[in-house]
Amino acid sequence: MSDQLIIFDTTLRDGEQAPGIALSPDDKVAIATQLAKLKVDVIEAGFAAASLGDYEAISRIAEEVQGPTIASLARTEPNDIDRAADALAKAVKKRIHVFISTSTIHMERMLRMTPDQVLQSITESIHRARRYTEDIEFSPQDATRTDPSFLIATCRAAVEAGATTINIPDTVGYAVPSDFVALMKRVYNEVRGGNDDIIISTHCHNDLGLAVANSLSAIEAGARQIEGAINGIGERAGNTSTEEIIMAVRTRQDYFDVEIEADTTQIFETSRLVSKLTGYPIQFNKAVVGRNAFAHESGIHQHGVLRDRETYEIMDPELIGHQSMIVLGKHSGRAAFSDAMTKLGYTLEDDDFARAFNRFKELADRKGEISEEGLRAIISEEAGTAEEQIRLASIHFEGGSNKDPEAVVVVEQGGKRREATGTGDGMVNATFNAIQDVFNVAAALVDYRVSPLTSGADAMAEVNVIIQIGASVYSGRGVSTDVVEGSARAFVAAFNKTLIDRDGVVTGDS
Repeated sequence: MSDQLIIFDTTLRDGEQAPGIALSPDDKVAIATQLAKLKVDVIEAGFAAASLGDYEAISRIAEEVQGPTIASLARTEPNDIDRAADALAKAVKKRIHVFISTSTIHMERMLRMTPDQVLQSITESIHRARRYTEDIEFSPQDATRTDPSFLIATCRAAVEAGATTINIPDTVGYAVPSDFVALMKRVYNEVRGGNDDIIISTHCHNDLGLAVANSLSAIEAGARQIEGAINGIGERAGNTSTEEIIMAVRTRQDYFDVEIEADTTQIFETSRLVSKLTGYPIQFNKAVVGRNAFAHESGIHQHGVLRDRETYEIMDPELIGHQSMIVLGKHSGRAAFSDAMTKLGYTLEDDDFARAFNRFKELADRKGEISEEGLRAIISEEAGTAEEQIRLASIHFEGGSNKDPEAVVVVEQGGKRREATGTGDGMVNATFNAIQDVFNVAAALVDYRVSPLTSGADAMAEVNVIIQIGASVYSGRGVSTDVVEGSARAFVAAFNKTLIDRDGVVTGDS
């Protein structure tokens, strides 16, 4: 490793500018405290001149949060700089981050300033900021659309005035890696030169989905500070994701010859806290911190991960406070299903395993993902049943709106199929009557209960029934994404018990 990469987190400033986010001072202190645990190097706590709430939050973070440097953004206006300095007064380590637009379109359409006026404003503002701290950062806003020669001139003016960090922001997410590397190299060579005290930084937005790629490419060009926000939140399409930068550098240390001080085990908790307080959900497939970042459903992938995690995981999820997750779904194979059974404490004989696995695959084709509760229900329904028992093969209904539903039930026993039909005042009642015909016995339905195992439109339901034949009662259980099918399975399970009770063996003859 050659030198340190500074992690500058702007979740509380640029990240908060995302539409719909309005963090209270208490929220900001909570996030800043967690960022300190993550050991980022700089926390940009807000924009002190923007609002009383921002000022209060920066002041409290400056006083209460220890470890990182605390920064406040400021325009090149005197009041902004004074306000930032006042808010940062109690920080052990403080930074004033000064910015002004430098692209032609921004200077002409927004600032209404000439290039000479912008240069003068940069010099005067940094001189003013130096009255309060020696740690000054300068950002030429919209740098990637600024004339390169003028960009270099603004950065040199900032360094001559006393800036110690020069940040090149891709404010509108316009850059692509190859061009960005060329620009960053020019800044590095023509602004920093041999001055080891000057840090070159970058702050990339994600409008073209290239924020992380551009930021990482800047390291190659000599950048030693990367600015980003947790979960990539920020204006429009957001910012560089702090956690992705940390893990990219940590994972590919063979390529990025820099050190980082971050405590990666705090990444997952930090991500969840920011999501909770901002109200911004984390997309399932989000790199590093998404729900599916370490989830495996493909049978081939599951088999590999169960043999050796590194077959399909380039990061150890425990290093970020996450964990691997084998998702049991329609693509899962026997290895993953067997592993899940073992973790749930079940040891299944070959026949029981085969029946449970086949039922799992049948349900997974409809449901997509089977939860732990769903697996337990499947095992309870399938395991331990005799091969010669009667099994439900299919069920469908006939009849129109003006007649009672007619259930057509197909069952299987010993490789042979039989069909029975029943009518009733509802689909469940019709099913019950058809199954009585299958088993050639009259019974009364004593108890009928449906319990959801999962939520959503495709929820799995568990149906429990009790039937009575004479003085004897029998219980049955069925699981399905369809309540009527689950009911049919429960009825069949209960009636199978009546056969054993009547004959001592399973016959199923009618």
